[in-house]
Amino acid sequence: MIKKGIKADFPILNQKINGHDLVYLDNAATTQKPRTVIGSLENYYNHINSNIHRGVHTLSQKATESYEDSRRKIAEFINAENQNEIIFVRGATEGINLVANSYVKPLLNENDQIIISQMEHHANIVPWQMICEEKGAKLKILPMNIDGELLVNELENMINRKTKFISIIHVSNSLGTINPINKIIEIAHRNNIKILVDGAQAIQHIPIDMKKMDADFYCFSGHKMYAPTGIGVLYGKKNLLDEMPPYQGGGDMIKSVTFEKTIYNDVPNKFEAGTPNISGAIGLGIAIDYINDIGIENIAEHESNLLEYATEKINEIDGVRIIGNARNKASVLSFVINKIHPHDIGTIMDSHGIAIRAGNHCTQPIMDFYSIPATARASFAIYNTKEDVDKLMISIKKTIEVFK
Repeated sequence: MIKKGIKADFPILNQKINGHDLVYLDNAATTQKPRTVIGSLENYYNHINSNIHRGVHTLSQKATESYEDSRRKIAEFINAENQNEIIFVRGATEGINLVANSYVKPLLNENDQIIISQMEHHANIVPWQMICEEKGAKLKILPMNIDGELLVNELENMINRKTKFISIIHVSNSLGTINPINKIIEIAHRNNIKILVDGAQAIQHIPIDMKKMDADFYCFSGHKMYAPTGIGVLYGKKNLLDEMPPYQGGGDMIKSVTFEKTIYNDVPNKFEAGTPNISGAIGLGIAIDYINDIGIENIAEHESNLLEYATEKINEIDGVRIIGNARNKASVLSFVINKIHPHDIGTIMDSHGIAIRAGNHCTQPIMDFYSIPATARASFAIYNTKEDVDKLMISIKKTIEVFK
């Protein structure tokens, strides 16, 4: 169960937008931050601001301890083998680019292939297009059906001796589909292919266990899970990370440097060149504490109930169509209204104090698949309630009235 009054933990939610109490339903884009996370940033800059790993003085040691403690919390949160498999990056996008350039690109020869899916975020399309173009490789697309479910049974037939890597989204940011990622990973490994999972829309909604999942790489962004922006995580199996060359060069990712030769540091430091987002990493650890206090299973149940309630209510409104009806969904409700552009829907909702997303959600191929320019998207988080859903439905009805 989610405690009542949880909105009070999030200062930004206690305000009026255009004369209405704010109803924030754009959580798939970014989540709001609890006081504990905001306080951790304040505490860092007020009391321990210093660079890490390099100093013998007290502030540096305290900052280093807090930074590395967050790495430990993340490893425990996703049940990684050890904390050295956790690489701090700016977000899921950088994690994907790191793997694409440091691990996959050296494997590719002309006419080799990489497999992604039809429902990927642009961040899990463009990096692969870039390295395929550079190496003369091919990008293959695992299709989906009209409900927004991947046709996983076709994956086996797509794989051949030229297949070098698979990269798949765990949860779709525009459809809410929870993909059968364990089955996909099993198929990949049975064919001796490594796989990356984009977990940016999964990590805040459902339990993640690396030992059970057995993904070779898994990435996510902190700001989607109540942490600051500009911080994220790439998990990688240590044997793979050990083999990979650094993605960037600079300070702290080296053991020694001369003009003749550089010896690289061990993981995770090898992939964390320069001064990192120290306060952001610490804030991510505090966000994980917050999630753990509530319980990720409780969060999953709460959001599932909200999605079920919202789906039932929106289906009662004539002229509204849900985009994405997978049997297994996270808390995303994408919809279109007859003869009303999603941008107009979003604008009118904002006048009612309701924040939703309108657009292609960085998933233009999905919009092309459904032959629509965009959707309106409401996405739920731990602080949302059935009252928020009711306000959303009232606003949808008012929007329809306006355009009549």
